[in-house]
Amino acid sequence: MGLLDSLRSVLGISAESDATSRADPDDLFGMSTAYLTMEADLRFDSADEAALCFSSVDSTDFEDTVDAVEAILSAGSEETGTEFKRHTDGHGYNWVVLVDDDPEDLVTSIHFAADEFIERGYGSRLLAALFGFRKADDRVYWIYSFRRGAYYPFAPQGTSKRNQQLEFKLESVLDGELEIEDDEGYWYPLWPSTPNGHPWE
Repeated sequence: MGLLDSLRSVLGISAESDATSRADPDDLFGMSTAYLTMEADLRFDSADEAALCFSSVDSTDFEDTVDAVEAILSAGSEETGTEFKRHTDGHGYNWVVLVDDDPEDLVTSIHFAADEFIERGYGSRLLAALFGFRKADDRVYWIYSFRRGAYYPFAPQGTSKRNQQLEFKLESVLDGELEIEDDEGYWYPLWPSTPNGHPWE
C-alpha cells in the first residue's frame, strides 16, 4: 500500500479523540443504492472489489475474531461466489479484500465482517471500508471511516495526486443518499502504491 500517514493519524490512533460520531455498520448498506446512482448518474461502474481495513491486537482472542470473520466470509462465499483474501500491508495494517461482480454481495460481505468485529468487542480496530468504481481510465472510491461514522469520496490520480473536482461532483450527486463527511479536512487520501493499483494492494 502507498503512503498511509493520514490513515495512521486520522483513521487510526489519534482519530479516537477526534471522532464526532460513533459508526453504525448499517451505514454500509447505503452503498447498495449508491452503486446504482454512480452508474446511472455518473456512468461509473463497480470495480468489482471492496476492502475492509483494520488494525490488529496482539491477543489470542483477537486472532479468534479474525478467524471467525474469515469463517463467515467463507460460508457466504459458497452462496454468493464472493472471493476474499486477507493480507497485512507494509505498514502493519490488515485488509480483507473482496471480489464479486455483484455490488450487493460486496456490501453484504463487508457488513458481515464489520459487524462480527463489533459484536466481539473489536469495533475500535476497524479503520475504513473502501468501495471501488471505474470509468475508462478513472478509478474512484467511496471510503467509509469507522472513526468518523461517515463516507467521503477519493479520486486518486497516480500515487500522489487527486482529482478534487471529481470528488466534489461525487459529493454533490450522492449527498443525501450517503452520510457524507461534512468536514473536508477529514477526506484523507489512501494512496495506491502503483498508478493503476488499489489502495489495499
